[in-house]
Amino acid sequence: MINKKVHFQDWGLVDYQEAWDRQEKLFASVVAAKTSNRNQGTDNPTDNYLVFVEHPHVYTLGKSGKQENLLLDEQGLEDQHASFYKINRGGDITYHGPGQIVGYPILDLDNFFTDIHLYLRTLEEAIILTLREYGIEAGRYPGYTGVWLDADNQKARKICAMGVRCSRWVTMHGFAFNVNANLGYFGNIVPCGIDDKDVTSMERELGGRVDVAGVKEVLKKNISSLFGMDLI
Repeated sequence: MINKKVHFQDWGLVDYQEAWDRQEKLFASVVAAKTSNRNQGTDNPTDNYLVFVEHPHVYTLGKSGKQENLLLDEQGLEDQHASFYKINRGGDITYHGPGQIVGYPILDLDNFFTDIHLYLRTLEEAIILTLREYGIEAGRYPGYTGVWLDADNQKARKICAMGVRCSRWVTMHGFAFNVNANLGYFGNIVPCGIDDKDVTSMERELGGRVDVAGVKEVLKKNISSLFGMDLI
């Protein structure tokens, strides 16, 4: 049974490990429901979740990432008041911190569309539309995931990184959207393994602090519209 109802949760500022554990529990519950349906020959609706969260300073390295793209040793991480995790999403290394909207859609794509590339492009489009409402024109950089500004010239800079996991068409992890993020922390890594492109934020592009709560509302609207969700 198709279920486009999506439980929206804003977890606020949460330690990365705690948020990862909470994600894994939601993910496992959806996968278990799908497995039960298959084993019993039933078609009960499966749940979907959209989580927004902020993290204290943390670097995460995806399954295909390279350890050397973290430019800090243990002492350096301690000096920066940052933590580091190797995690089970795709992609390379990225940074999460205060002033950044991290989105974790935990969706059964059988409720929407079973196409991981379309899934990523749809998330990107939601960010692009959100930025446009703030007067920032953004787009895609050929060959890379995420959302970029001036992707067609030497000023290309990334404003939103993406890395997901998908199993049995259930997703987890997601995107990191720089609103008021401290961009200095990106200097401690080779972001997403790309060493010749800059990273930016809405604050930097607009020349002042941005109301994160307002951006969240616009982003929620765009995600729900593009996916045809019924947020609850």
